[in-house]
Amino acid sequence: MAKKLIILGAGESGIGAALLGKAKGYEVFVSDSGQIKEQYLKELENSAIEFEQNGHTQDRILKADLIVKSPGIPETAELIQKLRSNGNLIISELEFAAKFTNAKLIGITGTNGKTTTAMLAYHILKTGGYNVGLGGNVGQSFARQVLENDFDWYVLEISSFQLDDSYDLKLEIGVLLNITPDHLDRYDNDFQKYIASKMRIFHLVHLGRHAVYWQDDTQIGEGIAKATSGLNVHPFSLSGDAAEITYIQNDRLFYVPNGIEVSAPRADISIKGLHNALNAAAAGNAALLAGVSKEALLEGLKTFKAAEHRMEPVREINGTQFVNDSKATNLDSVKYALDAYNAPIIWIAGGIDKGNDYSLVRQVVEEKVKALICLGKDNTKLLASFENLVPEVKTTTDLIEAVRWARELAQPGDTVLLAPACSSFDLFKNYIDRGNQFKKAVLAL
Repeated sequence: MAKKLIILGAGESGIGAALLGKAKGYEVFVSDSGQIKEQYLKELENSAIEFEQNGHTQDRILKADLIVKSPGIPETAELIQKLRSNGNLIISELEFAAKFTNAKLIGITGTNGKTTTAMLAYHILKTGGYNVGLGGNVGQSFARQVLENDFDWYVLEISSFQLDDSYDLKLEIGVLLNITPDHLDRYDNDFQKYIASKMRIFHLVHLGRHAVYWQDDTQIGEGIAKATSGLNVHPFSLSGDAAEITYIQNDRLFYVPNGIEVSAPRADISIKGLHNALNAAAAGNAALLAGVSKEALLEGLKTFKAAEHRMEPVREINGTQFVNDSKATNLDSVKYALDAYNAPIIWIAGGIDKGNDYSLVRQVVEEKVKALICLGKDNTKLLASFENLVPEVKTTTDLIEAVRWARELAQPGDTVLLAPACSSFDLFKNYIDRGNQFKKAVLAL
């Protein structure tokens, strides 16, 4: 008799898991508390997969042999609490898909830089001629790719929520970029619980395989020895000794995993900023450990194109650069973005505040920002933090007006930077919508 597989949440990851489950002989039922998108409804109907939307039939779900849960559903949801007390096995889509592939897996996590690092590692492997897929928290679902392709390697961007529901995901290489406070509402406002969630990535790495991490991060450093016990460790740092560690010095990046020595000029790395040099250190380490040649690594670093909405150059007008960093929704990301530019900056920020302590960026703002344009329904906190620090401060709820003001304030050589430090939901659907509207407004100037 077929095992009952319940998919909770009918987004990209849920639909991928449903299609893979059906192909592998499970009795699949998809349940979503909201409306299922038209494209996914068609796929479910075409594959004769049962589904429900706008609510959950709890009695049926509680009889499941296996549940694949969307990472967006919190542990506090009533249904999840019932399933836990009932003893149902709940796993991530990544965990489920991994059961059906023999491919080697590179897992990448961290508070900031996951998508860029995963895409860069994937690009370097592709440049090296590898048969590789990119999935997890980016692009097509891992499960869908396992069903439709036969890759030898996968690079997976893994969020803390996906890590929480993964127990037996055997990684060849685990990468941890950084840990700063984020999503604490999902972790009982306990930063230590969030740190523990991120560190789980190393518990998923095969014994004797590879752990790559940023040595300078104090949150990582505290528990790293215990977390990586039994693994080959490959730290990277802003400073170090070429004999033991990948490091950045004198505008060059020195890679040294497993005794392989490669030196890359930072000027040759297509993505700019110190944070991206660290992302390149992590991605390059993972690629070299996977066996990529030095030549492919250097070529990949030069030819990579960054993800949308992440320090994405939009256009130059009369010597002023316009940059879309709509994904910079926390202060750590904003600090990296501001640090990346030497030119005077016109900073567009604002939205729904996530409990920001703006003193963390006060120094870099004072040094570099010539004007601040607050874009949000409630700009009180931004104004209180910066109106006596930045020479020119304006406030608006209209993105087109913000972009027009930025152009008027800009001189040749300046940079206009959208780096909001806040969630987008007061004025936009999400950070992608905010970034796209910004680009449209800039291109219309």
